[in-house]
Amino acid sequence: MSETSFFQQVCQNFDRAAALTSHHPRLLEQIKVCNSVYRMAFPVEKDDGTIEVVHAWRAEHSQHKLPTKGGIRYSLGVSEDEVMALAALMTYKCAIVNVPFGGAKGGVRIDRNLFSSRELEKITRRYTYELFRKGFLGPAIDVPAPDYGTGPREMAWIADTYLALAPHDLNALGCVTGKPVGQGGVRGRKEATGRGVAFGIREACSVAGEMRALGLSPGLAGKRFVVQGLGNVGYYAAKFLGEAGALLVGVAEIEGAIANPDGLDLEAVVRHRRATGSLAGAPGATPLARSADALELDCDILVPAALENQITAENAPRIRARIVAEGANGPCTAEASSILAARGAMVLPDMYLNAGGVTVSYFEWLKNLEHVSFGRMERRFESGTNRRLLATLERLTGQQLPEEEKAAFEGPDEEDLVNSGLEETMANAFHEIREIRARLGAGVDLRTAAFVSAIDKIATTYGAFGIFP
Repeated sequence: MSETSFFQQVCQNFDRAAALTSHHPRLLEQIKVCNSVYRMAFPVEKDDGTIEVVHAWRAEHSQHKLPTKGGIRYSLGVSEDEVMALAALMTYKCAIVNVPFGGAKGGVRIDRNLFSSRELEKITRRYTYELFRKGFLGPAIDVPAPDYGTGPREMAWIADTYLALAPHDLNALGCVTGKPVGQGGVRGRKEATGRGVAFGIREACSVAGEMRALGLSPGLAGKRFVVQGLGNVGYYAAKFLGEAGALLVGVAEIEGAIANPDGLDLEAVVRHRRATGSLAGAPGATPLARSADALELDCDILVPAALENQITAENAPRIRARIVAEGANGPCTAEASSILAARGAMVLPDMYLNAGGVTVSYFEWLKNLEHVSFGRMERRFESGTNRRLLATLERLTGQQLPEEEKAAFEGPDEEDLVNSGLEETMANAFHEIREIRARLGAGVDLRTAAFVSAIDKIATTYGAFGIFP
């Protein structure tokens, strides 16, 4: 029997939710299909003079809202099926958190560790050119962002290449997000996905009824968690969960895994891995036989923040976490999700939980279109107003506040506003999904409710066009 592809798994979850809606079947089919896929191959001259042919893709799943939005990953695992699946998840993700984008995704099939910085720049700029000349790039068309294997440097190369190709586009910097702050980026973007994961978990744990059903007490304090993947998402999710009082008891990476039921020092683990290239020997840690063993540790919260298909029908029965918080895209297969739900575990679905990246990318895009930093016009005014109010209170009460306490009343800067907007988005979306689940009745999990939320919103957009009344 052939293995179910990643895109097929997304479609299976879609179909399960679509059956609970009353939308026209042809409308549901239009929402589900991937609208456009561009496959390309181009030559790159390496530093030693040899030529390598690079294969790459860009998928635009839905143009119900423009621009489309989605990251670019550099990985040997990139395929057409993968970018289609990830583009579809982006469509639903944007709808769930009320970000006005369609979904897209891109990928370049390379092992970035085998290329020099100069070669990676060549690949990135050529990929950008290919997207531009086929109409797959632009601040009002399709806006990429970082993903696995890419970061602010690659996004800066994309922006610079687009500026050269479209010199008269006033909003050119909005062609890509995740850029360095000095080149049109926004403060807080680097941490956004991991911070959003932590916000989403915190929101779920704050609901007493949800925790009671899992046999847990409300709040994050004291809850034991395991993180798979110490990349950008996993590291920041672990950092913010730890700061909120949760206890890190296990870490998994590609080279192995470690555990300590009494808690691990995240920063010490990261320093050790950076120095040695391995988790093995990290202070206060016990090595596990296999990297995958960390997924099966006894814990309250499991955060798979690596790649897709990490929890399958094979290992799902051995997962002991009460909450599986999908920091990565598609870490649980459709069958595994059903097994976890049947066992009574809460699965916080990827297309909700890791939406922090696209939410803050939206803020960056808005900043680029508005040509002004968040807080620039109001911060000093708010600070002055607050200081005058404090001065009045001090005069009336006869008590003086220390200067360090007064500093807390300064107006918000860009990062404060970005993080506040992200927190508001994640909190509202979680409770919206919960309300839909309650309306749909017993047997409906959060993933299905999230899909229903996305389907209803996208269907409303098509209805507004008069395409499907």
